[in-house]
Amino acid sequence: MTDRIDAKDLARAVQAGILQPGQDQALLAFLHSQQPIRGNFQLAHVAFYFGALLIMGAMGWLLTEAWMRVGDWALLAIATTYVALLTLFALSLQGRGQPIAAGVLAAVAVSIVPLVVFAIQRLAGWWPLDDRQTDYHQYFTYVQGGWLLMEAATVVAGLLMLRLIPYPFIVMPIAVALWFMSMDLSEWVYGSPFTWDQRRTVSLWFGFGLLLAFLVVDGRTREDYARWGYLAGLAAFWGGLTMMESDSELGKALYCLINLGLMGMAVLLRRPVFMVFGALGVAAYLGYLSYEVFAESLMFPVVVTLIGLGVIGLGLGYQKRREQLSRAARNWLPGWLKAALPALRE
Repeated sequence: MTDRIDAKDLARAVQAGILQPGQDQALLAFLHSQQPIRGNFQLAHVAFYFGALLIMGAMGWLLTEAWMRVGDWALLAIATTYVALLTLFALSLQGRGQPIAAGVLAAVAVSIVPLVVFAIQRLAGWWPLDDRQTDYHQYFTYVQGGWLLMEAATVVAGLLMLRLIPYPFIVMPIAVALWFMSMDLSEWVYGSPFTWDQRRTVSLWFGFGLLLAFLVVDGRTREDYARWGYLAGLAAFWGGLTMMESDSELGKALYCLINLGLMGMAVLLRRPVFMVFGALGVAAYLGYLSYEVFAESLMFPVVVTLIGLGVIGLGLGYQKRREQLSRAARNWLPGWLKAALPALRE
């Protein structure tokens, strides 16, 4: 782990004759110039992402009706200023060697693009919906074909931003815009009204397609774009799957099996996010069994507790032998499937 190597370690290597005098300083400078390794998530990074989410929320789904009353010109000026200043600040941070802070600010800039397009459409008379007073925050809560231009512009802006600042978090607003676009396009296919059953189905299949797309990307790019792509895909897929209702025990058991499959994918791909969603799904199924099927059983909570302890034990074992277990699991797969999976990451 290069983040644990310091000057004292390299000095001892020189004393032991492993490195020549002078090589320790050159190697230390090289290590310091490298990008932080994957998984080296510090408290400052949490602050970066949390701050970015606050700004996204403030300029998105938390935008109040009062903002709609300031006028479209003012709305356009404010949103454009936000995008421009955030982009310039992100480029400045990138130039000063702060890629994470730069990346999250760039993602925030992309997330405000729908508001810019919203104001432009209203000013130019291109607003396709009958109600000119539609609030912007409805973009995040209502499925409407009128949002398509806003979503397409967000995707294009995100791709352009990735060329300027190639940071994986920028994938998140792109993926969300594509998810919204899939919903809005589906309204054109299904017609109106667009029922919750249809929304769940679209979310499920869109999420599944997104997971497949980032499975292809995973391990094949310099930056870890798949990390946020998997999160967006799992949110859409798992959310659609979980909201589906089934009256049959077989359907509910199948739901549990799919979530167990997600946990298995965590082992194959070495992506903890699959384990999180899969564990939530299994917990939901066990909760159903507890309250519906085994409501009168005294032993059921005890059995589930033992299962939970066993899972924790397996988790501890996996943490110690992650590399060996991942390789062993892959050895059971056919060659063509192993070739499709991303290479094991050190």
